Amino acid sequence: MNMQFEQAQRIKRLPPYLFARIEKLIKEKRDAGVDIISLGIGDPDMPTPDYIIEELQKQAEIGANHQYPSSAGMLAYRKAVAQWYKNRFGVELDSASEVVSLIGSKEGIAHISFCYLNPGDTVLVPDPGYPVYAGGAILAGAEPYYMPLKAEKSFLPDLSDIPVDVARRAKMMFINYPNNPTGAVAGEEFYREVISFAKEYNILICHDAAYSEIAYDGYEPPSFLQYPGAKEVGIEFHSVSKTYNMTGWRIGWAAGHPQVVEALGRLKSNIDSGQFQAVQYAAIQGLTGPQDAVLQMRKVYQERRDILVDALNSMGWQLEKPKATFYVWAPVPAGYTSESFAELVLDKAGVVITPGSGYGSNSDGFFRIALTMEKERMIEALERMKKNIGMVEF
Repeated sequence: MNMQFEQAQRIKRLPPYLFARIEKLIKEKRDAGVDIISLGIGDPDMPTPDYIIEELQKQAEIGANHQYPSSAGMLAYRKAVAQWYKNRFGVELDSASEVVSLIGSKEGIAHISFCYLNPGDTVLVPDPGYPVYAGGAILAGAEPYYMPLKAEKSFLPDLSDIPVDVARRAKMMFINYPNNPTGAVAGEEFYREVISFAKEYNILICHDAAYSEIAYDGYEPPSFLQYPGAKEVGIEFHSVSKTYNMTGWRIGWAAGHPQVVEALGRLKSNIDSGQFQAVQYAAIQGLTGPQDAVLQMRKVYQERRDILVDALNSMGWQLEKPKATFYVWAPVPAGYTSESFAELVLDKAGVVITPGSGYGSNSDGFFRIALTMEKERMIEALERMKKNIGMVEF
């Protein structure tokens, strides 16, 4: 008989997996022979560029790369990140003190809370938002205060709505633009407001910029770090995952405030041993090599975006085409919750969409569709929805 062990409170406080019922329905459909098309996965379907793979293969054969790497990341890798920031955003970074490598940006986002949050501290978290922002804070014993992202505010948090006593208690704030799941973007006015707010209340800003290179119609998303005062109040998380279709390679970085970068690196030196050097060399090749593959990727996603939004609008939605990310965020029709509508689409059309409820309490009236599906299958999925669900009302 297996013994029972009491879980730590930090684990008990983590929210349950919200999509368990939908995953059960997907399995039932597949077991019954239904051809399921998933539009719910935020994972690029295009391959990593050949020149990056070739660099990995070359470096994997070098014996020196088989040993423990530096937990902060090879200086050559951090220099490549700094050079990329200078070329892309005009941001100057000291590669030695203002960049730290991560085993994917998700890892750093989860761990930064352990560096600056004590049990009972307050952290400002967007709602809807990537679940790791709140999850890492909860594991550190902190209390998330959820900032609503509303359509009427262009899915930007209204900082003036945050009670003064909450702002005074807050130690950190997470922001994310271009945004997952809403596809919203932010500009200079917003970032300057965030920097001013952070200085007034002594709050560490953690900006997740994972989707900065997935943008359309000539739009070039900015970096938080390019605005005056940003490095004084925060850091930015990024990775090669979405930019070069390298999600499974698990390599990213945090950049900005040198003391925050050092603290994160010090924490990591105690819990991991850094990223395989061959993967770091491959990431260098991506950051410093030709960017043709990135431009081609944008064209592919833009075509899919146009097909998807046009099809949904022909069914009764009135969506604007997002400027960035590979997500479309849409309201559910009248009479449905996000989960009940996702179940309807799966049951009637054999199509998987992501219910918004997984991203926060302000998301129940929405669903997310990812553009990470080849055009022909996406068209088939949309035709099934139109045929089996028809026109919708709001």
